[in-house]
Amino acid sequence: MRRLNKAHPLLLAAALAAGLFAQGKGLTAQNTETLTVAGGCFWCVEGDFESVKGVVEAVSGYTGGRTENPSYKDVSRGGSGHYEAVLITYDPSVVGREALLHMFFRSIDPTDAGGQFCDRGESYRSAVFFSNPSEKALAEAQLAKAQAELGRKIVTPLLPAAVFYEAEAYHQDYYKGSKVVFTRGGPKKQSQAYKFYRKGCGRDARVLQLWGSAAPFARTH
Repeated sequence: MRRLNKAHPLLLAAALAAGLFAQGKGLTAQNTETLTVAGGCFWCVEGDFESVKGVVEAVSGYTGGRTENPSYKDVSRGGSGHYEAVLITYDPSVVGREALLHMFFRSIDPTDAGGQFCDRGESYRSAVFFSNPSEKALAEAQLAKAQAELGRKIVTPLLPAAVFYEAEAYHQDYYKGSKVVFTRGGPKKQSQAYKFYRKGCGRDARVLQLWGSAAPFARTH
């Protein structure tokens, strides 16, 4: 009985610590905000923004179209109206929405209305989605700044947010995956295949051509 009595305060302390930890996680979740963008291949957008301090996670998915619960095949073959998009969850006390939008416009080719880089078609178009007038105003301001800096017309639309459908599991964190996949260059780990694809598609080369030193992600790959 003595042993049990001595252990009792330790069990209480452990339970209290677990409760505080869970409460802390809940508070963190409540203090986050989201931004949904489309910038061509969602693997690339996800990989870029998960490197940003203050971004909790970036999830690849589909939005903006008519088809309910679309699959990758539904979206990639065209006709669904959906964009390959990324839902970015971030801590606004660390990184602001304005900063994320600033980075987004300079990580894509916003002058291209037919897709992004080597990827063509409706699912690869760029877009920024907003949920309320305040978010729309912020996006408009950042678009105007980017257009003035670039000196060319930006055609990336600002669209009302729609249902976001999470993409299949194998698309998530593709840029750092270890599963072996078969590519034109032979079998490679997903992370290697991603780098091979990104370079081959000319994403970083085009972004650097447009934005130069203002490109936030191009030199990190």
